[in-house]
Amino acid sequence: MTAHHTLADRLRARARQLDITPAHLAEKAGVNRSFVYDILRGRSAHPSREKLATISELLSVDLDWLLHGIGEVEGVSPFIENPDQAFVAIAHAGARPSMGGGAVVDEFQEDSGRAYHFRRSWIKESLKASPSQLRMMHVEGDSMEPSLRDGDTVLVDLTRRTPNPPGIFVLDDGVGLVAKRLEHVPSSDPPAVRIISDNRLYSPYERSSEEVHIVGRIRWFAREI
Repeated sequence: MTAHHTLADRLRARARQLDITPAHLAEKAGVNRSFVYDILRGRSAHPSREKLATISELLSVDLDWLLHGIGEVEGVSPFIENPDQAFVAIAHAGARPSMGGGAVVDEFQEDSGRAYHFRRSWIKESLKASPSQLRMMHVEGDSMEPSLRDGDTVLVDLTRRTPNPPGIFVLDDGVGLVAKRLEHVPSSDPPAVRIISDNRLYSPYERSSEEVHIVGRIRWFAREI
């Protein structure tokens, strides 16, 4: 039951559950930030239903749920005993990084691929990341065997874009999108990175930092057996 919660409680809880800041919510809804913040601070006794209807659509809830706590909520209700124990969906990216010569892509986009859900507490405490900054991808090729194999699914942290410490990243090396191990080249001028395949059949190579675009660090992977 959510009847004991206020409009501000429901708005705050649902936005937090979806990892949307009040400012971002206002921007997407096309309303002034003060409209959203006044509700959250209890300063708006009779907010516009028209504007709230737009906000409810963005939050994937019924307007009546937002106003009165009665109605449908897409997915799991934000009012659970321990929100951090809830599972959150991670967006799937359409690009498929190669572990060979590279899969050329025009841009890094989301698609409607299979959804993967992770416990919010694990993302927050272990990865120290935000769900909105994580993406699921599939990798192709054999150059990272045995660490990664063709068809593996990886979780990419888009905020980790420097190889410090070294690790396995998704990057565009100037030829295409690849999954490789990266490390800084010591004392390089201009700064350079060494791009390494775990499969010794593939030779390491170097690129200047300006020649590569690091998409993010791979933090987790899954494999079908």
